[in-house]
Amino acid sequence: MAGFINNLLILLLLFQNICLGFRSPLSVFKRYKDTSRSLSSECLGSDQTVISFGLSDFALDIRMPAVTPKQSDTYLCMSVPLPVDDEAYVVDFKPHASMDTVHHMLLFGCNEPSSTENYWDCDEGTCKDKSNILYAWARNAPPTRLPKGVGFRVGGETANRYFVLQVHYGDVSAFKDKHKDCSGVTLHLTHQKQPLIAGMYLMMSVNTVIPPGKKVIDADIACHYKRSPMHLFAYRVHTHRLGKVVSGYRVRNGQWTLIGRQSPQLPQAFYPVKYPVDISYDDILAARCVFSGEGRTTETHIGGTANDEMCNFYIMYYMEAKHAVSYMTCTQNANPEMFRNIPQEANIPISVKSDVLKMMHGHHEDFHIAEAVEWPGLDLKLGQVSGLALDPENNLVVFHRGDHVWDVNSFDSKFVYQQRGLGPIEQNTIIVLNPSNAKLLHSTGKSLFYLPHGLSVDKNGNYWVTDVALHQVFKLGANEKEPLLILGVALQPGSDKNHFCQPTDVAVDPITGSIYVSDGYCNSRIIQFSPNGLYVMQWGEETSLGRSRPGQFHIPHSLALIPDLSQLCVADRENGRIQCFKLETGEFTREIKHKAFGRELFAVSYVPGGLLFAVNGMPYPGEAESVQGFVMNFSTGEIIDTFIPLRKSFEMPHDIIASEDRTVFVGDVHAKTVWKFASAEKMEHRSVKKAGIEVQETKESEPIVEARLKNKPKSTDSLKNMDKQHLVQQASTTGASFVLITTLLVIPVVVLLAILVFIRWRKTTVYGADGEHKPDSSSRRILGRLRGKGSSGINLGNFFANHKGYSRKGFDRLSTEGSDQEKDEDDGTDSEEECSASPLPPAPSSS
Repeated sequence: MAGFINNLLILLLLFQNICLGFRSPLSVFKRYKDTSRSLSSECLGSDQTVISFGLSDFALDIRMPAVTPKQSDTYLCMSVPLPVDDEAYVVDFKPHASMDTVHHMLLFGCNEPSSTENYWDCDEGTCKDKSNILYAWARNAPPTRLPKGVGFRVGGETANRYFVLQVHYGDVSAFKDKHKDCSGVTLHLTHQKQPLIAGMYLMMSVNTVIPPGKKVIDADIACHYKRSPMHLFAYRVHTHRLGKVVSGYRVRNGQWTLIGRQSPQLPQAFYPVKYPVDISYDDILAARCVFSGEGRTTETHIGGTANDEMCNFYIMYYMEAKHAVSYMTCTQNANPEMFRNIPQEANIPISVKSDVLKMMHGHHEDFHIAEAVEWPGLDLKLGQVSGLALDPENNLVVFHRGDHVWDVNSFDSKFVYQQRGLGPIEQNTIIVLNPSNAKLLHSTGKSLFYLPHGLSVDKNGNYWVTDVALHQVFKLGANEKEPLLILGVALQPGSDKNHFCQPTDVAVDPITGSIYVSDGYCNSRIIQFSPNGLYVMQWGEETSLGRSRPGQFHIPHSLALIPDLSQLCVADRENGRIQCFKLETGEFTREIKHKAFGRELFAVSYVPGGLLFAVNGMPYPGEAESVQGFVMNFSTGEIIDTFIPLRKSFEMPHDIIASEDRTVFVGDVHAKTVWKFASAEKMEHRSVKKAGIEVQETKESEPIVEARLKNKPKSTDSLKNMDKQHLVQQASTTGASFVLITTLLVIPVVVLLAILVFIRWRKTTVYGADGEHKPDSSSRRILGRLRGKGSSGINLGNFFANHKGYSRKGFDRLSTEGSDQEKDEDDGTDSEEECSASPLPPAPSSS
């Protein structure tokens, strides 16, 4: 009973901490983290709070005031006045919502909201005057930030004075627990005058009908542009479940130029326009949505409910301030014949893997990671394991230090390597292993390196490595003895364009070939180089005293490319967090940080489909966070699972790499070991008949002992016991076969006899000879799904309801959205030193 009460108190404390976390708009602006739901009516407090950043910038948190929708397809609106009278500019949007509860959000700007209530049903409208769309979100889309010098103009004499947030709650069953929702968006505003004004151009179909069972249906939109030049920088697509691909183009003199093309079933973010596109007077803007009616038994029309469809192509643009127009729409097809010449790519659906859809919805089919305990890689004789990667054939590549060790004598106070007299490592430092049996396939890297650190492999199979002693980055061909490219000056630390200071990792964009280097232990920056090694740009700065801000680093230690979202994520080691940035600009997009990380996060790896893997560092004295591996949903940042090894223990896990089949490898710089882990799904058992007995084997013939740790690690004792049980089981396998067979034959007979005796006794003592127990009828009730009530209210004024030629039967409402140093063995201090932090927070330069 006491244990139950203790657990209940712990849950209450966690509940309170979560709610308190919602109270600080500063925390949500400075630390982006999607949450699956708001847990309390206290998640906002009583007033909307404005947080000032310096003299000119401030944040405004716009959230639903702890609402619980009563029926599906509910549209709720709320308004927030601009907290200043003079002109301001919105330069950043950070959403706070999950598609598990919220179908979509729209943010409008206007001067007179439709209601003065705390919140209201959007059937009453959004604004009484003209409204402009400033932002749109759906399907767990990440944050959106505008280019430098560009902002949405608000306030002043002519611009919008109110923000109106519209939230569409699709399926009300998400609220069966009656929880309160505080979804919304945080705006970053500035008083600094922006030379370029942002606007939104919305292309949408209003009269498309999708016949049931029809395999392909096109919805085309086209308008002539009749205004001052505008420059496009981002796009977003939106349909409901039947949409396969949406494409947008500029047509000039018969030439089609792609603006953007994306699957509407992927996160509906604003994606950057890949190549600059400008729109001039009399150009044509054209868009096509491709639908499929397969699986439907009735016609599907354009509308605002989950069972309707939509065809929307949003364009974010900027114009010179003197000509700026904040919002434009196109809802017609001015030239149907021109679509005969649309590029063929617009007709090709973009396939989305089912696991991607599940990750987007936050659904995970009992996914967890366990050690492959029979993998022989633990028996390899390695030096300090500093880097791991997978080559194009999915073989494991290991970068280790041979007989060299990074310790307290390795560098002087100016980061100059002090052990050059040892010469370079005489062993092959790069080894390639079969991922199934750890068989050596290839090795290289002899007499080249002093202190290896980071490793990656590009799409052509070239090895990219960093050496913290040489302060250099190398590109090596798999079969080449000499480097193909060297960046940095040997043994010379520095912080200019031509020098590094203990660079930690390198990543190569598979699409552009751009090179990204994390630099490093004594610099706090990410540097981008062209494919041939020319300096392009850099970003990052040293962490401020007291707190770490976005874009600041305290040892950027590991890199992970997110190609499908054009992002680069960085393990910001001593700040214990992951930071992600846009590849093209280096702009901060999000932070992932959990208490379970502790103070250090060493490495991060991304798997296409939305999974993020990471490993942390050993806890500081007196701290409880365990050293472990993490599996996260990249879209939400949620921790799905944690894991630790059963054989040996993590001591300083230094790098992690994962494959698309969810096989994970972790290299430890102190244990000098590489562990293999796999998902329980991958290790799905297959039945093999041997001598009439069903024996379970894994697909890779590797017995798996689960080490599932959800949020709370198992105790050391329990893990030791599991390990011992596994060893005893191995030792007794051959001697147990006879006993096993005999037991399997006898047990069914005993069980059958027991069942017969029990049935006879039960009949005579409880029911009598004819007794029958019938279930209560209430246990067989079926809950119907509720549809939203019909209404003539529409969410963008009455424009669409009065649109010429529009005759949608049963149309409820029309929104523009829809449903959907290694530890020293003598003294226990850190000395990889990776120059790892001491128990007290170290100065940045000494870490």
